[in-house]
Amino acid sequence: MSDKPKRPLSAYMLWLNSAREQIKRENPGIKVTEVAKKGGELWRAMKDKSEWEAKAAKAKENYEDAVREFEANGGSSANGTTKKRGKAAKKPAKKSKKAESEDDDDDEDEESD
Repeated sequence: MSDKPKRPLSAYMLWLNSAREQIKRENPGIKVTEVAKKGGELWRAMKDKSEWEAKAAKAKENYEDAVREFEANGGSSANGTTKKRGKAAKKPAKKSKKAESEDDDDDEDEESD
């Protein structure tokens, strides 16, 4: 496992983490998914987000500094290469047993010509 720094939280996530308990207190018995929905509604309705945006910007600066330091110290993942985020390459689809046997039959026909 590598010690690469984790990406910083967005302004919304920083705010939601601080507001989550208050949302739960104001809405007893609320489900986790409903807390997130309520948080989204409150965030969209909020007029002044500058405090949270400033905290997010500071967290991003700290993260970028930590990444530079990590890479300067030869930082990489456990196998010696840096990983890129993204989707893994698709593997070729497996043939069914029936399809394989039909392919084999076709090969035999071609050989007998």
